[in-house]
Amino acid sequence: MSVGAITVRRAASANPLAITGTLLVVVFTFFAVFAPWISPQDPAHLDLSIRLAPPSSAHWCGTDELGRDILSRLIYGSRISMLVGSCVVAMSLFLGLIFGSIAGYYGRLMDRLLNIVVMNAFLAFPGILLAIAFVAFRGPGIFNLVLALSLAGWVGYARLVRGQVLAAKEREFVEAARALGASDLRVIVRHILPNIIQPVIVQAAIGMAGAILAEATMSFLGLGVPPPTASWGAMLNDGRSHLFDAPHLVIFPALAVMLAVLSFNFIGDALRDYLDPRSRIEAGL
Repeated sequence: MSVGAITVRRAASANPLAITGTLLVVVFTFFAVFAPWISPQDPAHLDLSIRLAPPSSAHWCGTDELGRDILSRLIYGSRISMLVGSCVVAMSLFLGLIFGSIAGYYGRLMDRLLNIVVMNAFLAFPGILLAIAFVAFRGPGIFNLVLALSLAGWVGYARLVRGQVLAAKEREFVEAARALGASDLRVIVRHILPNIIQPVIVQAAIGMAGAILAEATMSFLGLGVPPPTASWGAMLNDGRSHLFDAPHLVIFPALAVMLAVLSFNFIGDALRDYLDPRSRIEAGL
């Protein structure tokens, strides 16, 4: 057995929650990619004769108030959650890397402008309220939803990157690159960012959980993707009026959101422990 396989095996035994989270992410990704082929029915197909049917062999998760198969809508809803979550994290990370690197590398006036003025201005408003106001102004839709959640979440990445860049730019290899005549862009991209990417990856994994939860919240409020597109948050909103007479309308979408959020939190915690040298020494890795 190779050294890499032994290391992975030790990491798995030391943190079984990470394996659980990874398997759940693989399942949700599989559902999102292959939804048209594995979904038992069309998620928008209406059949009022079986509305509010409980779970059965014909409909494993029951049907909603319009007779639509809940399992099919859960599978298609994973597409929206994974797509929106990954796009939000990618855009937030991109903006955070740019503004955080500029603020941390140049410092002084640029740092005060970006850190104290711009970032604090965004932090002055709760992120979800900022996203709600943006979508309410622009209208619902995937693009507007991703843009709104990205504008509400990039500051956390920027603050993290700024702090890491402030510490890294004083190190010897950065001074050596400057002495050799490297441009600021080359110093940041080739020398600083590769050495600060570990905590950023951890933040991105945990941020994916927050993005999925934020998407479900926006859809629950009617500010997500427009109907009849299946979304976990919209399914929760549709089922809240039948909480007592048909609780399966709420239970299954809530479980999907909970498992998706937990899976990325497990992965983020595992990455944080694995990338921390002290934690690796304690685990014998």
